[in-house]
Amino acid sequence: MYQLTGVTKRYSRGKDTVHALTGVDLTIEDGDRLVIQGPTGGGKSTLLQMLGGLDRPSSGSVELDGVDLARLSEAKLTRVRSQNIGFVFQSFNLIPTLTAQENVETALVPLGVKASVRRERAAEALESVGLGERRGHLPGEMSGGQQQRVAIARALVKQPKVLLADEPTGNLDESMRDDIVDLLEGLWKEHGLTFVMVTHDSAIARRAPRLATIKKGRVTITDRSAA
Repeated sequence: MYQLTGVTKRYSRGKDTVHALTGVDLTIEDGDRLVIQGPTGGGKSTLLQMLGGLDRPSSGSVELDGVDLARLSEAKLTRVRSQNIGFVFQSFNLIPTLTAQENVETALVPLGVKASVRRERAAEALESVGLGERRGHLPGEMSGGQQQRVAIARALVKQPKVLLADEPTGNLDESMRDDIVDLLEGLWKEHGLTFVMVTHDSAIARRAPRLATIKKGRVTITDRSAA
């Protein structure tokens, strides 16, 4: 479970101070599916980075299972990310010279998983996203939707507790967008993940049981699951 208390994030931009987040209090239960929406530059990605331990708040606490990520050393924070949190980004972030199989395996290297097990788990992860027959293909030999599926497999192969997605359909057309969202929702249910996604797409936001809307650094929650 995530518990955010009084989370504030300030950036200096020249002589100005930008308040990306202002006193955010937020609880995300285990197994929740939460979509974060708001205007460009309004703090959506900043909030997701806090949840993933990729950034630290200027003040406040970001607790995951009772551990304040903001107070961990970089080494311990890296370990938490490697073991417990899967990331999916808009730009896929695949290594162009590695095959789909090899890209997925890279997530297991920091965990010390031996090579034979890495190969087996990566193959299973690619199968789960419908790319079992494309294991030997390079990213440049796949469509944008297929590359995002590889990125999703890479995020899930380490069997994380949390999946964080930052505009995962931003580079895809409408039909691919729907396929990827369907896939992510199916994997969320299948694996019992805590799933948090940032999107500017209102069609995606309407599908979420919980919606966090950020405006001027403040978060408002709409809970449709209780309806």
